[in-house]
Amino acid sequence: MHIPACPTVETELLAFQPALREALEPSPDYDAARWLYVPNTYREYRYLLGTRGERPLLCIGVNPSTAVPGGLDNTLKSVERVAVGNGFDSFIMCNVYAQRATRPGDMERELNPALHRENLAAFAYALSLSECPAVWAAWGTVIEQRPYLPRCVLDMVETGRGYGARWFTAGARSKRGHPHHPLYLRKDSVLEEFDAMAYCAGLLNGI
Repeated sequence: MHIPACPTVETELLAFQPALREALEPSPDYDAARWLYVPNTYREYRYLLGTRGERPLLCIGVNPSTAVPGGLDNTLKSVERVAVGNGFDSFIMCNVYAQRATRPGDMERELNPALHRENLAAFAYALSLSECPAVWAAWGTVIEQRPYLPRCVLDMVETGRGYGARWFTAGARSKRGHPHHPLYLRKDSVLEEFDAMAYCAGLLNGI
């Protein structure tokens, strides 16, 4: 269980680029040749966690919990199974908001613009690793937990446009059109095309 110790504006915020440089170096805690983990030590926030490969599936949840390299939680285990089942050789977990909180209701009430900016930089880096990046929208109905989250989603969709991202969902969407959360999905769940821009238009208009 991770309960935020304080608002992220009160903690040391490591920008994505220096955090990435550290993550690309060997680590005594995990195999950096296999894992992408940014920042590469446990903090109140996490930009990226995944495995390295030639064809990664980018998965976007709402916010990170406690998972670390070699210690995936059930959500990340499901993400990895679905990625492999759909022909990808790796996965990278991104999030709409980078603050760690096992219970989304514990996320901070106000957006930290600096954290959001660095999180978008992390997403752009993940997108850059593929010629035609595949992005799995997987934030579930939890996207309604905070009023700033829909705008964060739109920023990610707009960032993806610059990289030619293709968007997908897996499993049934909610009555209000939200993508299914990865937990409890079958490993043979098939990714389906997702009109992310149309979804955002509805999201921002209170779908």
